[in-house]
Amino acid sequence: MPSTLPDGDPVPSDGALPASALQGLGDRPFAFYVHVPFCVTRCGYCDFNTYTATELGPGASRDSYADTAVSEVRMARRVLGDADLAVETVFVGGGTPTLLPPDDLGRVLAAIDAEFGLAEDAEVTTEANPESVDEPYLAKLREAGFTRISYGMQSAREHVLAVLERTHTPGRVPQVVEWTRKAGFEHINLDLIYGTPGETDDDWRASLEAALNAEPDHVSAYALIVEEGTRLAAQVRRGELTPPDDDAMADRYLIADEMLTAHGLRWYEISNWAADPTAACRHNMLYWTGADWWGVGPGAHSHVGGTRWWNVKHPAAYASRLAEGTTPAHAREILTDEDRRIERIMLELRLAQGCPTALLDDKAVRKAIEENLLEEAPYTEGRAVLTQRGRLLADAVVRDLT
Repeated sequence: MPSTLPDGDPVPSDGALPASALQGLGDRPFAFYVHVPFCVTRCGYCDFNTYTATELGPGASRDSYADTAVSEVRMARRVLGDADLAVETVFVGGGTPTLLPPDDLGRVLAAIDAEFGLAEDAEVTTEANPESVDEPYLAKLREAGFTRISYGMQSAREHVLAVLERTHTPGRVPQVVEWTRKAGFEHINLDLIYGTPGETDDDWRASLEAALNAEPDHVSAYALIVEEGTRLAAQVRRGELTPPDDDAMADRYLIADEMLTAHGLRWYEISNWAADPTAACRHNMLYWTGADWWGVGPGAHSHVGGTRWWNVKHPAAYASRLAEGTTPAHAREILTDEDRRIERIMLELRLAQGCPTALLDDKAVRKAIEENLLEEAPYTEGRAVLTQRGRLLADAVVRDLT
């Protein structure tokens, strides 16, 4: 089942934000995240806030979800007032957003445009499972205004997909990528996972080759994390599956970096490679560089001007609150200046552009350069940029630098 929400401070029933959050509103980039919490089945490794039909219970349904999400978009407009907030990016995630009809996803996007206005060059992304779309669906999605799609490919090996409990077949991915390109999408991403129990280096190379053969302009590659409370964690605990090995994970990352780079994709964030700067996920870049965003949907997180809040998790509770005209927010926190500094370092150091050395302890920076964790040349320009070795040890590097 999904993990629990963190505690925090109470949120006013109307969702009003503190004055500190509204200060400078409109000067920072603004985005929307829309969470669609539905899946056909729950994958064994997943602890996201998602629900199958049997888990959903009364009080919520796929049929009414778009209307409920639109209600939160309108609440966002009331809370944020009349500030000029052209939306630079929209990202629809889940769950499996494409379990909803394309017209429903289009209505939510249209509501964001009506209330706030989409920037002329807005990036609009949805996640999708390869089995959840077909050619007519993709054509309607593109017509609704979506410009980018991210497919959960995960692996090209059937035995690896079986351990992850993914339902698509490897051959489905190139087919849907072809349909997506034909529909006119500007950018296509494939998500991969490495380190699954039973996966070998050769399996991982085959998955990378299959992804590259489909010719996406963006690939994300994530190390498998065994999350507590998942079926995968229970299987590992019982000894039915071997837990991911740290050394093997590092080797897989190096394989990915080598193969993706050789194919013309360049890393711009530790787990993300793009064909060129225009193919990088602009929405995620806004997360990583401290922009403002409103998260719509159960369990969705938002951030505006140093105030972060998160919605109630269950779709029924979420729908009930909005029907009553009250905020769906569960709790919030107001970040201190030191919180924001540490968070900025944690996020920006993951980027190929790095973070300003002015935020860091200079002695620690120079030590990291000596240990081949940070590049030497960017240091002279006031930037801390991870080496390839530093990317493998990023969490430890952040701890040492802060």
